[in-house]
This record gives sequence, C-alpha cells and structure tokens, in this order.
Amino acid sequence: MRRHLLPIALLALALPAAAQKDRDWPTFGLDHANTRLADLPAITPKTVKKLVPKWIYQSGVAATFQATPIVTGGRMYVSLPGSHVVALDARTGAELWRYTHRKRTDKLCCGPANRGVAVDDGRVFVATVDARLVALDAATGKPAWDIELARPDSALTESGEGIKGEVGGGSGVGAAAAPLVVDGKVIVGINGVGYGLHIDAQGRAGQLAAVVGIAGKYGGIGFLAAFDAKTGKRVWQFDTVRKPQDGGWEGDFVERTADGLPLNRDIAAERANAGKYADAWEYGGGSVWNAPAYDAKSGLLYFGTGNPSPQINDSTRPGDNLYTASLVAIDARTGRHAWHFQQIPHDKWGYDVASPPLLFDHREPDGRVVPVVGQASKLGWFYVHDRATGALLYKSDAFVPQDNLFAAASREGTRITPGVAGGVNWSPAAVDTQRGLAFVAAMHMPMRYWIKESAATADKPAQRYDSMEPADEAQWGVLAAIDLKQRGRLKWTVKTDQPLIGGVLALKSGVVFTGEGDGHLSAFDSLSGKRLWRFQTGAGVNAPPIAYVLDGKPYVAVAAGGSAIWGYRQGDAVVVFSLPD
Repeated sequence: MRRHLLPIALLALALPAAAQKDRDWPTFGLDHANTRLADLPAITPKTVKKLVPKWIYQSGVAATFQATPIVTGGRMYVSLPGSHVVALDARTGAELWRYTHRKRTDKLCCGPANRGVAVDDGRVFVATVDARLVALDAATGKPAWDIELARPDSALTESGEGIKGEVGGGSGVGAAAAPLVVDGKVIVGINGVGYGLHIDAQGRAGQLAAVVGIAGKYGGIGFLAAFDAKTGKRVWQFDTVRKPQDGGWEGDFVERTADGLPLNRDIAAERANAGKYADAWEYGGGSVWNAPAYDAKSGLLYFGTGNPSPQINDSTRPGDNLYTASLVAIDARTGRHAWHFQQIPHDKWGYDVASPPLLFDHREPDGRVVPVVGQASKLGWFYVHDRATGALLYKSDAFVPQDNLFAAASREGTRITPGVAGGVNWSPAAVDTQRGLAFVAAMHMPMRYWIKESAATADKPAQRYDSMEPADEAQWGVLAAIDLKQRGRLKWTVKTDQPLIGGVLALKSGVVFTGEGDGHLSAFDSLSGKRLWRFQTGAGVNAPPIAYVLDGKPYVAVAAGGSAIWGYRQGDAVVVFSLPD
C-alpha cells in the first residue's frame, strides 16, 4: 500500500490548535534569568499591527499598578494595588477568586504598588506593602500561612519632622518586589529602609514632586530572605548592610567608583566623623526593589540594593556604606555572600540598583563564552559583570544624557542628570540572546539638588534638609537597544513623549513592547527601533508587559493602572491582546 506523507509544515498546520504547545509566563522575569524574552511565533514585525484587545479585567482598585501577571496552567495570577490577589481565566479574564489583604498600617513607603506574585506547587505567594509574606491556595485563594517579614513601622519617624508645612510624605517598610521560588524556598526582600520622603507628584504628568533627605538616625537595614514554601519558616537572611563583625559598612573610603568616576567626597571629613557616627550602620538602608535572578548551575542569586539611609543627605553616615547601591551575589542555599559590586559608594543621589539583573552568555573576541549578569542602572549605563566573580567586563554607551554626575547639593540648586529618577528606575529590562541585544526603558528627567532650610519656630530651630526636585525643563523617555556583541554600543534609541517607567517585553520573533504613562502600549521592531503598533489603554502603562500562548493563540498582557508617584493617570485594568480569530 502506497502512503502519502504530508510535508512537515503542512502537518503542523493540520494539527488542532490545542495540540500546539502552550507557553506560560511562570515567574516574574519569565525565567530565572529574568530575560523577559517570550516565544510567540505568530506575532512578528509583520503581524503585530493586527493585535486587538481580547479581554479587559477591571479590578475596582484604581491605584498605582506595577504588577507582572503570572500565567500558568491556563490561569493568570495578578497582585493588585494594596497586595490583593486575583486569579483569572487566562483565556477570558473571568475572575476565579480574589484574596483581599488587610493592611496592618497605612504608613507605606512608596504607595500601594506590588510588582507581582510567585506561583509554585499549588500555592501563590505575595509579599505585601505592609511587609508580610502570604501563601495562598492556588485553587481557592484561601491563605495557607501569613508571616511578618518586618515590622512595617520599623523605619518610621515623624515624616518631615521639624519642617512641617514645607515637606510632606512618608516612609515605612514594605515589600514591593515579587517573590521568587527556588528549590522549595520563597525568596523576597524588603524596601523602605533607605529613609527618604517620597512625595506623590502634584505637578505635570511624568515628574516626581520631590525626594527629601534629613540627617539623623532614620531608616533600618534591608535584607533578602528565604522562607520554607510549605511552612513559612525563615531559612536564612542576608542583610544588605555589612556589619562590624563582617568588616564594617564603612569600606575603604574610596574617592572613585569602581569604573573610575570621581565621587567628589570629602574623605577627610568623613574619616573624622567615623567615630561620632559609629552606629550609622544600624540605620543603613539598602532596600530590595525587585526579584533576583537565579543561576541553577552555580547556585547563586543576583539582586540589586537600594540607597543608604538617610537618602540624599549623607552627613551622618561616613564611609562607603556597603552593601548599599550594589549588585550582590549570594548562595541560594545558605544566603552567604559570594561577591558584590558597589556601583555608587557613599551614594547621596538616590542611585539605587533598582532594575532587576538578567543573566546571559557573553562571547569574548577569542571565542570564550563567559556567563555574565547585566544590570540597567539609574546612571544611564548597562553594566555587564562576570557572573562568577563580579568583575566588571564592560558597560554600555550612555543611553540617556549625562551631566554633572556625582555633583554636590547647593543652595542655588545643582543641576544633575540623571538624578534620583534615573536612567533606568525599577523598570525591568529584557535581553534577546539570539540577536545579542538588551532593551532598556529609561528616562531623561534632569534634577536640581538643593540644600534647604526649614523656617524656625518658637520651639524648634531651623533645620537643614536636602532635596532633589525635577528641573524646570524638557523631559522624555528613551527605549534603547544595546548591542551586546559590540560590548555595549547602542544599536538604536527611540525618544518617547513620556519618561519610561514600567519595563520591557521582547519576543524571539523580533518585536519589543513597552508602555508609557500617557496610556499607550507600543510595539517596536527589535532590529531597527521602528514603532510598529500602539494602543491607548486609558490609564498609565507603568508595568511590564508579558506574553503567553494558550490553545495555540498568542496573547500579550499588561496592567494599566498608572502611577501616583509619577503623576500618571491611575486605573484598574489588565488588558490582554491577541490576533484576530
């Protein structure tokens, strides 16, 4: 009997859609390397212009929305503002269950935003804005356990004490970062310990109102910790401030960054004050703003740390302030320190290492392949390090304008750029390993760095405080493609109307997505930067897009809820797109 064999391509087309491979988005960065590089063959530079909304879920919680949705097993899990969690049908958006979180305090560091959940072994894990870690049953949303990460008021003082009427805002301890589950351990950090007053924007969209620093014993010690996923028991904790018994947080009082930039420090004065402020490390700061990357082969976790405390004002914290403003690698089994690279010793500009690191391989000119970790910085460079040692291999060309870096505050207002906003703020980058490109969502927001003084009152003298405020000049965003094969040369940049806060999604097919605070989600060609498509969601797109495939259908999803701290329109939607049926 003669048989006719269909060509492979025709056979694939003949298969029912359900037989084609589903592709989940199972963890914050898509994979443990945080690549955010999704495989959606149907969405290409030619077809992306056909994307249309498939469903919209409105939560009823209209507030700053920064979450990365997690998609696994046909369900989407989303952390809402205030650390509430919903499970949705990933095909239709129907709500399956909702967990309502009851905060223990209203004194939050940086608003209600949470950056996502973790899902593993039938449980959903959420780290909350009031510093708790909660495990939920993935089928029902009922809590399995609920533990305290830290006291939410442990870094609080009277906000703006002594300068009331001139400065408002607040600071407290919480957890904005999405958890990561590795080998049965839930790994998460806290933020809000790098005491500074984060004030909601009251000016034009896309700008901070001010970030203020006050000298004194404010703040706390940040950490990354691991918890048993079944019980919630703390397994280990790595503190982001180096303690005296481990060598001290003062470091070597370096005059330059590790890559050779002068820090304009008064080293003599700092050394003279070291004894007077010997306990400054107890309030040292070092928030953890994002989920780490994990290398299963080496067993190392990689994460960034925030500014030292107090933020902006450095007068009571002499020394390098280790391990703040650093990229850090630790052992995932024990939490032991492996290496650190301090981007900004003695940081007084708010240059947190806030964007999550990502892992990829770098090929040297001699053909050697080096496993590396990259990090998109507030300074406006993409740093690439040897993953095993932390040695800096190279940094990219600057992708935003740079002027007056590491300049001191003044009574006239010193103009610097990038300032406390970045560069790349907390927004996740993406890496296309096939094309050798990294994509970053950045901003140009020049700042003025002031020394100010409060008005004296009958019972309080005038008090100095330092303030970093947006300069009265043009601001914009930058989407940049960094050529990793050319050691960080810029392949292309696209200027956007709004400073970019949210993050990047890349597709293997050659498309890059990012959102803007004016409500647009846009798609660009990976190789040229040409804008291919955009859609108005109705609220600020200040969260990273994701992608997944179900029943052979490709989907792109994003949270559209804006951001109060940047003055962007708030909303309550998850918007999901696909190609027409």
